[in-house]
Amino acid sequence: MKAARRPHSPRVEKESSMTPRKKLEGLVAATVTPMTPDGQINLSVIHQYVDYLVSEQNVKNVFVNGTTGEGLSLSIQERKQLAEEWICQGKNKLDHVIIHVGALSLPESQELARHAAAIGASGIAVMAPFFFKPTNKDELIAFLQKVASEAPAVPFYYYHIPHLTGVKIHVEELLDGIKKQIPTFQGVKFSDTDLLDLAQCISKNESKQFAFLYGVDEQLLSALAIGANGAVGSTFNYLGRKTNLMLQAFAKPDLPLAQKYQFLTGEFLNFVIKLGFGVAQTKAVMTFVSGIPMGPPRLPLVNASEEFIIKAKAKLDGIVWPDGD
Repeated sequence: MKAARRPHSPRVEKESSMTPRKKLEGLVAATVTPMTPDGQINLSVIHQYVDYLVSEQNVKNVFVNGTTGEGLSLSIQERKQLAEEWICQGKNKLDHVIIHVGALSLPESQELARHAAAIGASGIAVMAPFFFKPTNKDELIAFLQKVASEAPAVPFYYYHIPHLTGVKIHVEELLDGIKKQIPTFQGVKFSDTDLLDLAQCISKNESKQFAFLYGVDEQLLSALAIGANGAVGSTFNYLGRKTNLMLQAFAKPDLPLAQKYQFLTGEFLNFVIKLGFGVAQTKAVMTFVSGIPMGPPRLPLVNASEEFIIKAKAKLDGIVWPDGD
């Protein structure tokens, strides 16, 4: 399936695509994959998407080709094209472009890791394979190591999302000795509600060598209190500025103000979850908030209904935020 705008032409030279490397912390937008009405990936709006995140949402880190980006529904070539475009358009604008390179096939995941390294990604991430699943820590680390070793100079993050992968190996267990087997290991995208596991990870991370980025947006304040470094989430595409204000309030510390932002984000998410909320609906919300056409999802996902769009927009427009906007 061809992408809109440009043919695939790998930029194999290693680019210094982002500003000088900073520590990965704060908010990371889990990007959606824009598509044309006929279901092709739409590279032509990525430059506008980057500018919108930076100027309108104050978000300068992205996580590309993950769950929100429908990464596992895309072809290998499409994933490479998207990675290239995000890195190209993010040059001198974004601090970090993390590319998710996980796949069910180990050779495909390795190929994506090599490609991400060649084009100058600031990091790669891998979720556990979820058809034939690893059943213990050693099997999972063996898979992750085989991928990470293909990009030996690129920071590596484990993408923990057990409710989708079915791989419920605790991250705390995974961390023991992982740096010896995966020298590039830098941390975890922790997309689970098990705050006990997260707390144990952070408790063990006394030297602060690893980053723990939380991935359940409606519980982010709880994760911050435990010690999370930041977050990777889909709502930061359209509520990034508000969530950044929550982070600022928490850091002051002004816990009551931080709670207000968290409660209002939760109020919106609780509302749309009851209507039925997933990647397709996230694309619809992102379209009406940003004005950038994100297009349809790829089957088996189907478009958000007009009823959903009307109700979600009315709900979001009706929220009164503490900053008065």
